[in-house]
Amino acid sequence: MSDETARHRSAEIRYFEKLLLRGAMKGLRICARLWEEGLKRKIAKTEQELRYLEGAGFFVGRVVRPNGSERFIVESEAGFRFIVGYDRKLEKEKITEETRVFLHKITLTIMGILPRQVEPEIQNMIVEDPGNVSYAALGGLSDQIRELREAIELPLVNPEIFQKVGIRTPKGVLLYGPPGTGKTLLARAIASNTDAKFLNVQYFALAVKYLGEGSGLIRNMFRYARDHQPCIIFMDEIDAIGGRRLKMSSVADREIQRTLMELLDQMDGFNELEKVKVIMATNRRDILDPALLRPGRLDRQVEIPLPNKHSRMQILKIHAAGVAKQGKIDYEAVANISEGFNGADLRNVCTEAGMFAIRELRDYAINIDFMKAVRKLIEAKNLGSSSH
Repeated sequence: MSDETARHRSAEIRYFEKLLLRGAMKGLRICARLWEEGLKRKIAKTEQELRYLEGAGFFVGRVVRPNGSERFIVESEAGFRFIVGYDRKLEKEKITEETRVFLHKITLTIMGILPRQVEPEIQNMIVEDPGNVSYAALGGLSDQIRELREAIELPLVNPEIFQKVGIRTPKGVLLYGPPGTGKTLLARAIASNTDAKFLNVQYFALAVKYLGEGSGLIRNMFRYARDHQPCIIFMDEIDAIGGRRLKMSSVADREIQRTLMELLDQMDGFNELEKVKVIMATNRRDILDPALLRPGRLDRQVEIPLPNKHSRMQILKIHAAGVAKQGKIDYEAVANISEGFNGADLRNVCTEAGMFAIRELRDYAINIDFMKAVRKLIEAKNLGSSSH
């Protein structure tokens, strides 16, 4: 190959790579703009409703507690408290502690009940669409899928069967195993197949340093779940707040302990017949507090191990299904030399195979691309392990 041809090919490769990057960035910008527009519409609608209520001679408050049989103590948004009555057209049973209500400005009578206000922190956890994740997309996890479906999906879609048999439904499940083995994807698959609300709780949202902030977030999280049943709460890297209780040396440590105690209280507090289920995930089951693992809280513990050879072949075929290919792909050969790879690594094999095809100016991958890709990732893993 002449120098000029080599330069031409190198320029073409750089062009294709820039083209791919530009397309990806454009897609991200579109998604961000759509999400922002949707959020602005929700905020505008809420502000419009509040302006209407205030303009019509009403103000918004929160029920603190009942005061006798016919009256309530209500706190306004400005912090003032009043003892008030309620309009007899309302169902008194629905006026409970923490209920948002609107009151008449003159008579201070509760005139209506408002939906609970969702805190911004909880709004960030809500996954409106967990994705159309089918169980078929989870290669090599058939036993784990069965256990999770029995503990989470079945109580949500058919709770009567547990009552007929006379056993309690599980409240929660712990998924444990190495990173990248599909714990989050498994939780999303359960939510997708039950049409349940899905709260994706990241550890950094709970490991806060300000007094009372973490425990308050836990309370709001479970309150939202009860108000929007069926709901699945997925708490990733639970070891960040659920580790064994040791001697507390700092304010941050004490706050993490308060957050854990609130989590335990909330899990004890909801009825097993409620359609609220908790899935926790960790890479370090050995450091979790025993109180978190006892029956009645996390009733089932499911190991998500690194895939064996057969499972690696299944996962490869799933991720390669969307890749344009030509000729026979020897998935068994790739699986043979990818010992120790997790699901995320195997997905990267397929991505790298596609990149090798692009570098060769092809719009399809062939077997040699997959072999090059897996060897490249093996080298990267070996380099990473030798540097530690």
